[in-house]
Amino acid sequence: MTRSLAATVLAVAALALAGCGGDDPEPEAASSPTAADAAFPATVEHKFGTTTVAAAPERIAVVGLTEQDTVLALGHTPIATTEWYGEHPHAVWPWAREALGDAEPTVLKTTDGFEFEKIAGLAPDLIIGTNSGMKQEDYDKLSQIAPTIASAKGSTDYFSPWDQQVALIAQALGKPEEGEALVQGVKDRFAEAAAAHPEFAGKTATFSQNAFYDGLIYVYPEGLNTEFLTYLGFEINPKVTALAGKPGEQVAISAERLDTLDADVIVFATEKPADVTELGKVPTFDKLEAVADHRAVYTDGTLAGAIYFMTPLSLEYALERLVPQLQDAVDGKAPREVVDTTAP
Repeated sequence: MTRSLAATVLAVAALALAGCGGDDPEPEAASSPTAADAAFPATVEHKFGTTTVAAAPERIAVVGLTEQDTVLALGHTPIATTEWYGEHPHAVWPWAREALGDAEPTVLKTTDGFEFEKIAGLAPDLIIGTNSGMKQEDYDKLSQIAPTIASAKGSTDYFSPWDQQVALIAQALGKPEEGEALVQGVKDRFAEAAAAHPEFAGKTATFSQNAFYDGLIYVYPEGLNTEFLTYLGFEINPKVTALAGKPGEQVAISAERLDTLDADVIVFATEKPADVTELGKVPTFDKLEAVADHRAVYTDGTLAGAIYFMTPLSLEYALERLVPQLQDAVDGKAPREVVDTTAP
């Protein structure tokens, strides 16, 4: 699956209670359950039914594109991750690397579908696929291996709302309250940034991919990976949203209709300087007012990835690095080049 077609860290310590001994040994008290034990069995409802996780999972396999971030943010280390794109070590991007530490999870691929035999060989006790494109047949097979969590009821195959995914994963890990706090913490930080930048409020914004694929550039309607803008007070370009088809799909725009992208601000998810050069070769590109007036943002590859991932950890990363560029764009001072935000 490609982007064109797809579309922090909390830990809870469990305290054990021990009996006190005097001069004479006393009968050992029955051990008290830890907070983690008390959360199980955990029941999770998702699009394919209900999954019960009997005990605190220790071997978590992530079979979706982005869920490793949330697993890590909730204090667990997966034994397997899934490569989407980028080829980062262990399929973990920079914003989640500290949370991963020295762990070396197995990397799964979905080039030819789920690697069922490889997953089974890892002996997981929980499989997470809230952003995996999982179908009923896939779910049935994976559930034979271990309790499996699919995406939320009524959700799209990929990129259902990030906060819904967090809620499902946190429930499966026996940490629903921590999941709620994780989501609220991210939203609070975006709200703080929005309050600090009232100039963002009510401005229209377009989020677009980095290049034309077979003569089309893919743009995001409201509600599909656009929260990073709406949380800051922007309104998603209504011209794009009006063209949206099936839920969970981008809007494909031809060069002849590139004017549809025009807004107060455009964010292009560019990955390298050459992307900007190639966009400039499209005859209609320079006619976009946002481009001509320096109100377009061109991301570096890691920032683009953070926006695409749309997870608690990636949103935090994007917030810190994108806000200054959005401020420049609103002021008409954005450079027509990729701004490298990867330096500390």
